[in-house]
Amino acid sequence: MSGIYIHIPFCKQACYYCDFHFSTSLSKKDELINTLLIELQLRKEELKNQTIETIYFGGGTPSLLMNEELKLLIDAVYKNYQVVENPEITLEANPDDLTTKRINDLAASQINRLSIGIQSFFEDDLKSMNRAHNATEAKKCLEEATRYFDNITIDLIYGIPNMSLDKWNQNLQIAFDFGVNHISSYALTVEPKTALDSFIKKGTYPPIDEDLALEHFNHLIAETEKKGFIQYEISNFGKPNYFSKHNTSYWKGKPYLGIGPSAHSFNNNQRSWNVSNNTKYIKSIQQNELPSTVETLSKKDRFNEYVMTGLRTIWGVSLNKIKEDFGVEYKEHLLTASKEFIHQQLLVIANEMKQSHSLEKITLSQAPRNDEILKATQKGKFLIDGISSSLFLI
Repeated sequence: MSGIYIHIPFCKQACYYCDFHFSTSLSKKDELINTLLIELQLRKEELKNQTIETIYFGGGTPSLLMNEELKLLIDAVYKNYQVVENPEITLEANPDDLTTKRINDLAASQINRLSIGIQSFFEDDLKSMNRAHNATEAKKCLEEATRYFDNITIDLIYGIPNMSLDKWNQNLQIAFDFGVNHISSYALTVEPKTALDSFIKKGTYPPIDEDLALEHFNHLIAETEKKGFIQYEISNFGKPNYFSKHNTSYWKGKPYLGIGPSAHSFNNNQRSWNVSNNTKYIKSIQQNELPSTVETLSKKDRFNEYVMTGLRTIWGVSLNKIKEDFGVEYKEHLLTASKEFIHQQLLVIANEMKQSHSLEKITLSQAPRNDEILKATQKGKFLIDGISSSLFLI
């Protein structure tokens, strides 16, 4: 099983914290859509032995595309690839695009999952991040969307400077009240060369407070658990049967194809990524040339990536898999490098049979029943990226 990611590189305006590839000019939209169709056709042999189970429209702001344009791209996937009977088809959308009519139209389309970029239900937060929607639109779109879509995820940002715990709690409770079955929540992060980075350096925006972010993160975990959500990945919380199939395939190391400028692809042994420039991307594809850079992954690269992704999830890192796929020396390295973190109660080795979760249709077991799994403790989850890098083989 594989997935296809389609990058739509357009936004109405730039959020201050964002470092994804996009353009605020829609002048090349029609030309780019036609180019996406060509790339889908050009690359069909890459997944000729795979069945597509997920299609994901990311960005940028994919909800800027009309239903007819989305249908063209979905039809191209069906034409060039083998697709399962009921694939998960996700559209990332901003609240200001989700009018009542648009939601009705989407509900009648092949899109069956919405990923809505709420970020916050409070006006001052949205303005501080330069979001295109307002608080009223954030709530109104969910009122309508939850009437027509069962499978909805929303994005929320925590760790915003000066955001009280009470205000963060209100954000969560509003989300719960709407009955959404999945929440993706991320700490506000300062990426290099973003507007937010510039504002903080100039002293016009408060610096990020990691203690505040940790407080918000712990509260997020506690409150979602009360409501029946499972933290199946560090930043992703889903009720049983509502985990993101597309993103889960990334974390489980399944192959996927990335279509569009800046999109990444993976086929177990190689990773590739398209040029992050709309004009160069269009010109190259129109000449039937793929504007991509290809990296062949070494054994160490694959080991490091498995450790990084595995520790972020409830699946953890299978010690049997490490031994079978990489060798005894890799397992010994991992156990040795993990000792200090286990001593600090940031990591734990658990028996696979005891830690398997039976509520989710997506099987959590990837290894033999008597396997041991290295995974993050509750205390270690917030620090897991740094912990993972300490376990890498360089």
